[in-house]
Amino acid sequence: MIIIVFWLLLFYGLFIFYRYNKYKKSSYRAASGNTFLETVNNKGNYGEYLTFSYLEKLKDYHKLLTNLYIPKEDGTTTEIDLIMLSETGIYVLESKNYSGWIFGDERQKYWTQTFPRGQKYRFFNPIWQNKAHIKALNTVLKLDNDSVYKSYIIFSERCTIKNVNFYSPNVKVINRDDLIKIIKKDIEESEKIFTVEEINNLYFKLMKYTHAKDALKKDHIDNIKMKRLNR
Repeated sequence: MIIIVFWLLLFYGLFIFYRYNKYKKSSYRAASGNTFLETVNNKGNYGEYLTFSYLEKLKDYHKLLTNLYIPKEDGTTTEIDLIMLSETGIYVLESKNYSGWIFGDERQKYWTQTFPRGQKYRFFNPIWQNKAHIKALNTVLKLDNDSVYKSYIIFSERCTIKNVNFYSPNVKVINRDDLIKIIKKDIEESEKIFTVEEINNLYFKLMKYTHAKDALKKDHIDNIKMKRLNR
């Protein structure tokens, strides 16, 4: 029994060391401000980190920002998981680190997460959610061309996108393990919109909305809870 426990602890220790070593090589900590423990012990943060680590390996010139708290017209904020600024557009990514089967339609207010034993949970349409993110983002950036924004809804590798319908041309709903293949194709097939200098200018303009203070995060969460109560 002692030997089994020893090997289990050793295996767990090596697993944590592997994850920590991989985390250290990523620039996610600098971009998000989240420590290793804050990342791996939070399902949402960990999903964002995995998506971030995929994107930072892209060879084309790009800039990444994560956990942006963008002000809205009503005085509240909207939190954007991840933005990639590229020569071919502004990729706004909503990370859903879910498991189970996913059902939904772009026209429906709520989607469904289903598990093998029959449990079902509703969640707000992530395409609508990201559309609100993009609206707030454009209020800040004041770009004339809405087509520069590309909405990516990223589900984890642990879930199956069973039946999801979407129709807007710049919207994609995919699993994280398909992200690089799909976004590379998107970049290859899209015209260049921004220069490197313009990307850098957009990056520095958005930087001030990252690394939000705890008070702002608390206000954001309180506003979300209030909206849910009023639905």
